[in-house]
Amino acid sequence: MVSLCSLCSLLISFSFAFVSQFFIFSDAQTKDYDYPTAVTSTQWANNATDNRSITYADGSIVQIILLRRIGEYGPAYACGFYCNGNCKSYLFAIFLVVFAGGTITTLYDGRPQVVWSANRNNPIMIGATLELTSKGNLMLIDANGTVAWYTKIFGKSVVGLNLTDLGNLVLFDRNNVTIWQSFDHPTDSLVFGQKLMAGQRLMPSVSRTNWTIDGMITLSMNNGSLSAQMETSPPQIYYNHDIPNPHASDKPPYVEFVNGSLAFFGITTMEMAVMLVPQASFAQYMKLGSDGHLRVYEWGAFGWVEVSDLLTEYLGDCGYPTACGQYGICTNGQCSCPSFSREWDYFKQVDDRQPNLGCSVYSTLSCELSQDQGLLEFKDVMYFTFTADLENINASSCKEACTNKCSCKAVIFKYGSKASGDCYLLTQVFSLKKVDNKKISYNSTVYLKVQDTTKLSSEPRLDKKDSVNNQRSDHLRVIIASSLGALFAATILIIIIVFFFRNRDDNEVEGDYLDQLPGMPTRYTYEDLKAITNDFSKKIGEGGFSSVFEGTLIDGKRVAVKFLVGFRQVKKSFLAEVEAVGSIHHLNLVRLMGFCADKSHMLLIYEYMLNGSLDRWIFHESNKSVLNWQQRKKIILHMAKGLNYLHEDCKQKIAHLDIKSQNILLDENFNAKVADFGLSKLIDRDQSRVVTTMRGTPGYMAPEWLSAAITEKVDVYSFGVVILEIVCGRKIFDRSLDEEDMYLLSLFKRKAMEEQLLDIVDKCSEDMQLNGSHAVNMMRIAAWCLQGDYKRRPSMLMVIKVLEGITEVPGDLEYNFSTQPSTNGAAKFSYTHLKFSATTTLSPSVLSGPR
Repeated sequence: MVSLCSLCSLLISFSFAFVSQFFIFSDAQTKDYDYPTAVTSTQWANNATDNRSITYADGSIVQIILLRRIGEYGPAYACGFYCNGNCKSYLFAIFLVVFAGGTITTLYDGRPQVVWSANRNNPIMIGATLELTSKGNLMLIDANGTVAWYTKIFGKSVVGLNLTDLGNLVLFDRNNVTIWQSFDHPTDSLVFGQKLMAGQRLMPSVSRTNWTIDGMITLSMNNGSLSAQMETSPPQIYYNHDIPNPHASDKPPYVEFVNGSLAFFGITTMEMAVMLVPQASFAQYMKLGSDGHLRVYEWGAFGWVEVSDLLTEYLGDCGYPTACGQYGICTNGQCSCPSFSREWDYFKQVDDRQPNLGCSVYSTLSCELSQDQGLLEFKDVMYFTFTADLENINASSCKEACTNKCSCKAVIFKYGSKASGDCYLLTQVFSLKKVDNKKISYNSTVYLKVQDTTKLSSEPRLDKKDSVNNQRSDHLRVIIASSLGALFAATILIIIIVFFFRNRDDNEVEGDYLDQLPGMPTRYTYEDLKAITNDFSKKIGEGGFSSVFEGTLIDGKRVAVKFLVGFRQVKKSFLAEVEAVGSIHHLNLVRLMGFCADKSHMLLIYEYMLNGSLDRWIFHESNKSVLNWQQRKKIILHMAKGLNYLHEDCKQKIAHLDIKSQNILLDENFNAKVADFGLSKLIDRDQSRVVTTMRGTPGYMAPEWLSAAITEKVDVYSFGVVILEIVCGRKIFDRSLDEEDMYLLSLFKRKAMEEQLLDIVDKCSEDMQLNGSHAVNMMRIAAWCLQGDYKRRPSMLMVIKVLEGITEVPGDLEYNFSTQPSTNGAAKFSYTHLKFSATTTLSPSVLSGPR
């Protein structure tokens, strides 16, 4: 590993575009990558120049105090000082950082994810200190000497501090007994293995940049139920899950975030799922937001992504207290203010550009003027929650109860087929929602209390002189206001016209551009594709930015229609894919049969591949039959021929840049075809290398990506990884295996050095075992393709010649699979010494999926 100074000198030589996207933290000694414990009488200063301080692309800064490193790839827990861009104030926090190739990285969206903090309401400044005192207290002392936070430990023999592999910060005694732990003081998040005990609650911060506790929304475990509520008086509960028979056990029930669910425990010996969570392929955490949503985030192929919005399944878009803010009415996720008549509105938008911020009343309610108040009626409207204050009464009595109560601002009347029903009096009004009484078993009407402005006392009477002056002043104001209004309206109209025509021109230019490219396939309208796919009724695949549907052309031919969803990045992907493969044809490339560039719709029509993607046949995750040696050899040869055509036989070289088993499709005869050109790059024949932003799937990406200057040889490297997956029958990352075997390239290197490559040939296939010697020879081709220096890798044409027996693999192969710098400024990047444990949450290659 290079020293920090050496690494810095290398990084300086990178282009500005590269540096702006990636930051790699390295240190002089490998030992500094794992320091999860500390002893008493230790002090740490908040100092941005500390050698453990990392600055991220979004401006966030962390200064790591303790780091629990689990492996050399993927998220790891750390604690220390944190700021999020506006670095005038800091938190002492526990956060997730990401390792790649043995270093902390900000690759893609790798910014630190805060899962616990000590001082949200009392942030500190530069110069503050954290001290683990001799008496065992953990104290956060601001730069001015004031105590910002401490653990309040008295009379305990604390000997040290430990950050566990679950992200729990623990003070422990000499018997290793926990004295204090962060898990007992949750903030707004839960991580794997963390429990929410009775009396504990999650409370969100106001926003990502305002750490102050919101105080209005909580998720808590109380009285045998898990509930989310607005902390009003009385509380307004918007989600509740009761535990059946909560007193059946002596131990108080609790919920715990486990892989696959937020589950109840303590009722029986078995867990009972409360909410299902997508099974984690990697590190996950859940966070309660200030909008009331409980979201689950997971580290994916290109950063942290939201994988689930847990409560929305139960509540819908309109079931949250702040869905449309105070007094706002939510209709299918859209917000509006209550409207009483055309002549007069009692409510106005807080911000016309952000309707979800809610509505305000024109005239504030006044108890002293209660005689001038009235109730506005809104039928088929319901509140986000309902608790009956009065039962079995009629609408008139319900309204009267609110009228006679000064603090009542609205009343909800819920009733069935009879005139009587239940009544809910509100002292604070949050989000309302429109309901369809045809779909529910009750009727509801909302009455909102307003100050009747038509009955308010008028202004003091003016004398004649004042009246004349005021009239002149009023005329002048009207003229000025009218002129300004006309000018403003004209300006807005011009902006709209310019925006409309520019967008229209852009769309026309893009459409014309695609139509003018030679050899383009058929262009379809969106309506054509709705008919071809039967209104997109049969989904056969899904990726990060697309869904794939089965369709049938007029001639009866089956096709796969890829529906891209997104904006700029997806648009680039769409144009790249059409331009790259629209006019080329090869037996081992999936044929693009048509496309749609109809305004905002971007779709691609491909030939239908009956046997789907290669990964479904080689990883033994389904009941599909196992491929034999000849089938695997044929697939590898077909892949090589497809890539050779892209690299050598097109007018411009086409670098695919995302070769992986998910992007190799198989027809009914197991002929292989390369698919998904959304990340591809055209390279002129006279260019030796091209500079581009990093793209692809971790595990399949060549080491030279870190220099941002690449050639088509990055495809050769990825091809080598896929060969190994095919021959070994396993994924590049497989954390179900022992730690030393989790990363396939590390295992491959070790077995090659031990001359025991037969040990890793697919053991699920008897035919592969019988052809073990051929499989080992194939692995030598893979090793050639995986050479760290791209200049030592073969062209795909050379690979084809070896596969067809025309030439042989050279004997001087290296098995370190790391870059050998061939130009100034090339950083060394190695996968060879990766170490994993059974608890490491790895990012599998399949995360990015077929796009």
